[in-house]
Amino acid sequence: MNKLRPIILALVVAMAGLLAYGLWTIPSPKPADYEGFSSARVVEDIAVFSKEHHSVAHPEERAKVREYLVERLQGLGADTVMLYGYDSLVGPKNRHVVYTFDADNILAEFAPENASDSTAYLMFVAHYDSRYSQPMPKQDTVWSYGAADDGYGLGVTLETMSHLLKQRADWKQGVKVLFTDAEEVGMYGMTAQWENNREVFDNVGLMINIEARGPMGPALLFETCPGSEKIMDLYADVAKYHYTYSLTTVVYTFMPNFTDFTIVKDYIPGMNFSTITDVNHYHTDKDNFSNICEKSIQHYGEQILPIAQEYVMSDKYADKDYFRTDKDTVNFTIPLLGLFNFSKTIYVVINVVIFLLFLIVFGLEKVRGRLKSAAGVFKVSAIVFASAIGALLLGEGVAYVCAAIAGAKFKLFGTVQGVQFDNAAMIVTAVLMTVASVLVYLAGRKKAVRASSESMRNSAAATAASHYAYKNLYGVLTLVFILSVVLLLALGENMMFFIPLAFTVIAMVLYHLTGLKFWLPVAIFAILLHAFSFYFALSMALTIGAFGAVMMLAFFDIMVMIPLADLYLISKKK
Repeated sequence: MNKLRPIILALVVAMAGLLAYGLWTIPSPKPADYEGFSSARVVEDIAVFSKEHHSVAHPEERAKVREYLVERLQGLGADTVMLYGYDSLVGPKNRHVVYTFDADNILAEFAPENASDSTAYLMFVAHYDSRYSQPMPKQDTVWSYGAADDGYGLGVTLETMSHLLKQRADWKQGVKVLFTDAEEVGMYGMTAQWENNREVFDNVGLMINIEARGPMGPALLFETCPGSEKIMDLYADVAKYHYTYSLTTVVYTFMPNFTDFTIVKDYIPGMNFSTITDVNHYHTDKDNFSNICEKSIQHYGEQILPIAQEYVMSDKYADKDYFRTDKDTVNFTIPLLGLFNFSKTIYVVINVVIFLLFLIVFGLEKVRGRLKSAAGVFKVSAIVFASAIGALLLGEGVAYVCAAIAGAKFKLFGTVQGVQFDNAAMIVTAVLMTVASVLVYLAGRKKAVRASSESMRNSAAATAASHYAYKNLYGVLTLVFILSVVLLLALGENMMFFIPLAFTVIAMVLYHLTGLKFWLPVAIFAILLHAFSFYFALSMALTIGAFGAVMMLAFFDIMVMIPLADLYLISKKK
């Protein structure tokens, strides 16, 4: 075995992790004197928003935030700033407390110089109320300060507007800013606006809603409207530091969280952005000024400002219905490699190509004797599938134990809040599962080598090890292939299985064509880039309550990469 190869593999894993978790792939915070979008200037606004609790149970404090926002919007040069008041609203029960409150939405309009009745508008939406009382395990009831949720939305909107207005003379479309009230009690402000004053949305061609489900981590474009093809084309073309998965729009429909965008997304084309780390800061007293993250704030701006600039400056969006379509795209982000955005048709074609390549390579491996029997391959597939179910059960078991230790309410595949050590528990469990998988694989390989030949010659041992690696690789690839086909047919979304399948099949084709093992660690690197990033997002969004699902999906990637790495390390090729 080449002595450098283990070192190269270790570097591949380390570099993929560093890149996936933000090194060089997420923007650094920018100071207040920076000419572009500056997180530091956003922080100045958040310091004001988050001084006090300002939920529906704090009308005086909420009024102070509202007055500040009105002054800021007027200071930016809004043509009009209006308040839409809705009186005596009754919120849902919260620990046997029912809040009765008034809601006052703030609407500011910034028209282009040559505005007409048909002028299309971009609308920013964020809410200015903070979360009401929240019971926490082993704590008294806590109240949020709303620094991230939704101080991020308010501050990012104001900072974005300050830059857009520098080019107002060249605007072709206008901008509306809607800061809603009473979002936290059930989107009451947006609902009242939609039901009673829908005319303010009549000429809105694009909506950008900004939320924060925790103060840290990258800003994720986690939801779009139905028929998002043209919206995703815009995002792909102009946004920087992309971070999105079309799958999250599907997943979000099954989650108990909603936003103001939920009320209108079937009627108005739009995007929904949010940070998703960490749930233990979400809706609690930890959502305060001391815990805000400038890097996360900067990431919002780097994505949203270019989109807003393109929309207001280009003639192509003069038609407010420009983004309306019944077509969606399949998209996902891989750190360093960027955003992959495909039409449904193109995505199916790419899948079919990879599926055919897999079948061809599988057949050639069998013909060339690297796969001794199809039965052995399918046996590996069955074992891996059963083990994946075990990983799911293990993950949910860990989640249950962690919730019990923390005194938190466990919800199977649901949001579990109040486990302060959840991230550490998930990381340790995933690492232990990976180590155990490697050890089991090595034990099986040792047994296979002994059984294949009584000779202790290095060449015989290497040949037996190579056959074992091929059998395990194609066993798990066969399973991943089947799951990819099933999910593609059922949902039109299969990237969690398709990505490891595609990179591995391409690497194996290139390896056999060129004879260079270089392609194998390249495939591992690409799979890890996606896996680290996607499973981080998934675990943060679903929380430890759905850790079993994350463990099961990650297990498939692990079982692809182990034999792939083994083939790279084995000196003799057959």
